[in-house]
Amino acid sequence: MTVRRIMATSGGFVARDRWDLFKPAPTFLRMLELSKKDRPRVCFVLTASGDNASYIARSYEAMSDIGCDVTHLQLFTQPNAPVREHILSSDVIWVGGGSVANLLALWKLHEVDSAMREAYENGVILGGVSAGSICWHQGGSTDSFGPDLRVVTNGMGLLPYGNAVHYNSEVQRRPLTHDLVQNETFETVYATDDGVGILYEDGLPVEVVSDKPSGTDGPSAYVVEKVGGTVKETRLDVGILK
Repeated sequence: MTVRRIMATSGGFVARDRWDLFKPAPTFLRMLELSKKDRPRVCFVLTASGDNASYIARSYEAMSDIGCDVTHLQLFTQPNAPVREHILSSDVIWVGGGSVANLLALWKLHEVDSAMREAYENGVILGGVSAGSICWHQGGSTDSFGPDLRVVTNGMGLLPYGNAVHYNSEVQRRPLTHDLVQNETFETVYATDDGVGILYEDGLPVEVVSDKPSGTDGPSAYVVEKVGGTVKETRLDVGILK
């Protein structure tokens, strides 16, 4: 039986000891592990940054000694490969950060969204950071439109929740998330601090993964829901969720 998996994060990569160089962190490495492939086929999809050339190059460099076959799918100025075939031939897909509003519009235009749905059903492991986390959910708060956060509600809905990223580092995120649950824009929102990811299996959160050591007061994940008419936020500590 195929298990459908998504790693939704506010992390994925951490800095090396040299300027502007990065390496995969535990949230990303967990996806490779779950692929159970000796040499996973990893596809970077960096639509949310406008397929920024520097971002693409840094992503390849970060994977240079990991033992993976790395490709990327770009949409500017035209797709660099047949979209459906390229996505379905991957074992792990990582979606980068940027504008989730632009990502969702372009994915629909180029039928990336339908290819991603098919890949998900086929067991390709999906994941990403920030915009690359929100996109799999019903939606969430975003700075796609400017410095004041707004809300997108046209996410892919592979995960039937709202999503809040950068929960501990951007002051607008928590109060807006609570408002969105209070006014029932989303029934439930899952949130991640920087450097934290939530692994979902078949639509259910099963594990919280951190890119750095995390104690009881460190970065975490959260579930925000309305209980008896009041918004309740529950911390989800790193590890397997009971």
